[in-house]
Amino acid sequence: MNLQTVHHLIHAYKVAPWRVQRQGIGNVLLGVIALALVASLYLDVTAKAAIAGREIQELNAAILTSQQVSADLQTELAALTSAGTMAERALELGYRPVEPEEIEYLFVPGFHRPLPEILSSAALPQLSALTIPPEYTESLLDWIDERIARSARGLP
Repeated sequence: MNLQTVHHLIHAYKVAPWRVQRQGIGNVLLGVIALALVASLYLDVTAKAAIAGREIQELNAAILTSQQVSADLQTELAALTSAGTMAERALELGYRPVEPEEIEYLFVPGFHRPLPEILSSAALPQLSALTIPPEYTESLLDWIDERIARSARGLP
């Protein structure tokens, strides 16, 4: 650049100083707008996180309330179906305890009371070493040895 061009630029800025001021103000405003955008984004994310946290707290409170109501109902059911309460209700309805001489037993020839399925041993298969297939008893090394021996004999 020559001296005349430099003097021309200096003269242009001296004649119109508002251009420099406008550039400075524009840069400051751009920074303020960028900060406002970042701040608004931060506030939006924070507000959504706070709302989600509050909803979680409300749901946990609802779960605890439901569990307490369920426990109360189970306690009430247990009290209503206890032996003492059921005996009182039966007496109120006109039932009475049976006397031993009133009981009649009926013998049915050939009837055998079936055993519960859970106690019968016939339902469970008896496992022994003879009934377990060899595939489940041989080790990996035995299997590899068998394969090598078969390939040496020319078998598949």
